[in-house]
Amino acid sequence: MKKSTKTLFNIIAVSIILAILIFLEMNKRKFSYDISIIERSMIYAVAAVAMNLTNGFTGLFSLGQAGFMAIGAYTVALLTIPVEARAGVFYVTGMNEFLSKIELPFIPALLLGGLFAAILAGLIGIPVLRLKSDYLAIATLGFSEIIRSIIASPQLNMITNGSYGLKKIPRFSSIFVPIALCCLCILIIVLLINSSYGRAFKAIREDETAAEAMGINLFKHKLTSFMISSFFTGVAGGLLASYMGTIDSGTFKITLTYDILLIVVLGGMGSVTGSILGSFLVTAGREWLRFFDQPLKVGNWQVPLFRTGFRMVVFSVLLMVVVLFYSKGLMGSKEFSWEGLVRFFKNLFTRKQKLNGGVSNGK
Repeated sequence: MKKSTKTLFNIIAVSIILAILIFLEMNKRKFSYDISIIERSMIYAVAAVAMNLTNGFTGLFSLGQAGFMAIGAYTVALLTIPVEARAGVFYVTGMNEFLSKIELPFIPALLLGGLFAAILAGLIGIPVLRLKSDYLAIATLGFSEIIRSIIASPQLNMITNGSYGLKKIPRFSSIFVPIALCCLCILIIVLLINSSYGRAFKAIREDETAAEAMGINLFKHKLTSFMISSFFTGVAGGLLASYMGTIDSGTFKITLTYDILLIVVLGGMGSVTGSILGSFLVTAGREWLRFFDQPLKVGNWQVPLFRTGFRMVVFSVLLMVVVLFYSKGLMGSKEFSWEGLVRFFKNLFTRKQKLNGGVSNGK
C-alpha cells in the first residue's frame, strides 16, 4: 500500500473519530453513558499499554498496577479538591494543615501523581527486580496490597482520609480532556518502544544472556522500564480519580490489576494496539451485557438464568471462546496496519467463497 494511501486512510479515520467525539460532546446529556464507557476504556488502555511495556516488551512479570494507580489517584485527588470543599471531605479527623492549603491545576497534579508512582517504583525495583518470573509477580502484587493497606490505615486519616475515601474530585470538563491526555500518553510509550531503549527492552525479553553479551545493562534497563511503566500507570490512576469523582482504597483492589492483565492478554502481549482494542472490548463488553443481570419473562414464565451475576458468566464464556481461537491474543505481537486490515477482509472473503463452493459441490 502506498504511503499516500495510508495517509489518506489515517486522515479519514481521525476525521470520523473526531466527528463522533464532537457529536457526543454536543449531546453529552443524552449520551452520558456512552461517553463514560469511552473515557473509562481509554484510561484502562493507558494502564494496559503501560503494563505491556514491562510484561510484553521487557519480559518482566509485574502485578503492581493497582498500587501505582492508587498513588496517582490519591495524589491528583488531594491536590485538586477545591480548598473550600475539603472541610466537607475530611469531616471526621480534619486534613493535614500543610496539605489543606495546597491546590494545583489538574495537569501538574497528574504529572506529580505519575512522578510519585515512578519514584516508589524505583525504590521497590532495586530489591525486587533481581527476582524473576513468578517471584517478581508475587513481590509486586504484595507491594500493591501494602500500598492499599497504608492508604486505608487510620494513622493516615488526616492525609488520605482512611477508609472514608476522597470525594468532590473535579470531573472532566469535556470528553476531549481524557481522550487527548490518554492519546498523548500512549504516543509517548510508542515512541519509547521504537527508540533504542525499546529495542533494548525487546532484546532483554527475547534472551537476557544474549542481551547482556551485547553490552546491555540488564538491571538498568529493567529498572527504567519498570519506572516508566509505573509513571504512566500513576497517570492512569489520576485520570481514573477525575473520571470517578470519588475514590477509596477499595477502588484499587487486586481485581483492578487482574482486569488490566486481562486486557493485555486479550489484546496480545507485546502489542500496543492490541491493548487498546482489548480495553474497549472488556470495558464495553461488561456494560453491554448488563441486560443478563435483569429478570427476563417469557409470558408468565421467568427465565431462571437471567439474574444478578449472570452477566459475568456470559462474559467469561465469551472470553474463553476468544482465547481458544486466539491463543496469543487478538493482535498477538503485531500492531494494527491498513495492509493487515485489507488482508484480513480478503482472507475472510476467500474463505466464504470456498465455503459456498464446497456447499454447492455437495448439493
